[in-house]
Amino acid sequence: MDSHLRPVRQSQTLSRREFLGVAVSAGAVGAGVVLLGACGSGGSKGSPTSTPGAVVDPPPETTTIRLAKTGAMCAAPIDLAALFLPEEGFTDVQYVQVDGAQQTGCSCQVASGDHGAGHTAAGEIDFSPSLMSSLTTAADAGQPLVVLAGIYPTCYDLFASDRVQTLHDLKGKRISVPSTDANDPIYTFMATLLAYVGIDLEHEVEFVKLSGTDGFNQLRAGTIDTVLVLEPFSTLFRNTNTGHVILNGMLDAPWSQYFCCMVTGNRDFVEKHPAATKRALRAILKATDLCAREPERAARYLVDNGLTTAEGVTFDYDNTLHAVMHLSSGAWREFNPEDTVRFHALRLKEAGLVKSTPDELVARATDWRYLNEIKRELAVA
Repeated sequence: MDSHLRPVRQSQTLSRREFLGVAVSAGAVGAGVVLLGACGSGGSKGSPTSTPGAVVDPPPETTTIRLAKTGAMCAAPIDLAALFLPEEGFTDVQYVQVDGAQQTGCSCQVASGDHGAGHTAAGEIDFSPSLMSSLTTAADAGQPLVVLAGIYPTCYDLFASDRVQTLHDLKGKRISVPSTDANDPIYTFMATLLAYVGIDLEHEVEFVKLSGTDGFNQLRAGTIDTVLVLEPFSTLFRNTNTGHVILNGMLDAPWSQYFCCMVTGNRDFVEKHPAATKRALRAILKATDLCAREPERAARYLVDNGLTTAEGVTFDYDNTLHAVMHLSSGAWREFNPEDTVRFHALRLKEAGLVKSTPDELVARATDWRYLNEIKRELAVA
């Protein structure tokens, strides 16, 4: 592990722009956050399990649930759901290590893989926090996945060399990715970015397959031009003056208006266990609210339970808290997740990575009834 990548123990001072972004997010959640914890339960095609406004759900069809353990900070609500799943009737809560998560974590980017979507499609995991870009290609390939809700808006920073000042400048440049596999979240998200500005990913950029550490070092050395970085590693890039940010996904439109991580279920599980699906989703959304309402508690839980290690780096409480506070945890209440599916589907179709239309992917791989029912319950609570 390069010495530059050792976490710095500090409470980083937010810029005014960053502070406003966090403050707006926290404020949006604050007014209604208690309602979710206090509201009644409520959810039919393996469908939601009660009529709108009902206050009691049937018990889950199974008391065992398996969730992805990824090591990604954006997966914090999945990890924190362990605090709420028992009260939803789950007595056996299992966290299943996904391929590469322990070895590479999010690296300086994201683990080469799919945040558990592949394991979820295979029936090895019931729910995972999956990246919408790679979810789109998976759904296009017919994998049995169901997108149920969004968790956070885009939580990446795109760091670049001095040769790159805007996304348009990526034409002809060298881009670090863990893999050029269509299921890799970094590669597919970069494809979305490039398609958005009209750059042909086949002929107008060079993808360089690098680990997170190598991407960090080569950006410092000037041998590559851009690296897509997730918190808390983006703090390390800033602390060491490695490149400069040309895109902040949490603040810069249109990326800040769409989800990045989505709660994804195995289709067979969702269809056979509608009550369990709704209860699990509610627990994950409660955990998402916890990040906004009590970021200190959320960060402490993650640190104390060994959930902050990635690529050999164990992040301390201050760095973890900073990362949790950067995640706009109220977005699930405000954003329409279908907009995110359509946005990524259109961009990736333009990039040539999917063949399905946005309408086809929405019909094939989404079910918003559980989310909508929970939202209706909030309104009548």
